[in-house]
Amino acid sequence: MAKRPQSEMLQGTLDMLVLKTLAGGAAHGHTIAKIIERGSGDFLQVEQGSLYPALYRLEDRGWVASFWGSTENNRKAKYYRLTPAGRKQLLEETSRWDGLVHAIGRIMHPAAE
Repeated sequence: MAKRPQSEMLQGTLDMLVLKTLAGGAAHGHTIAKIIERGSGDFLQVEQGSLYPALYRLEDRGWVASFWGSTENNRKAKYYRLTPAGRKQLLEETSRWDGLVHAIGRIMHPAAE
């Protein structure tokens, strides 16, 4: 049986983490990835091959909007920001995540009878 990498994320988790990251303000892709990685104590690794499809998906759903700007190094970069619909979706995703974590916790650590 193949061992899965520790940093493998549940499907849909990356979208939620991107929304949460953008709740702090607009950012370009590299910065979004670094914030998620640092915020997880480098446990989660965000690959470009996963991040950009997630950003495009979120933009298609109207939860994220993009614009062109300059980075700290004066390079042109596409920035992403959370939309009002994205803020609403983040609240829904957070609530669903909290319920999932609680339910799994009950199975993994059942109360002593």
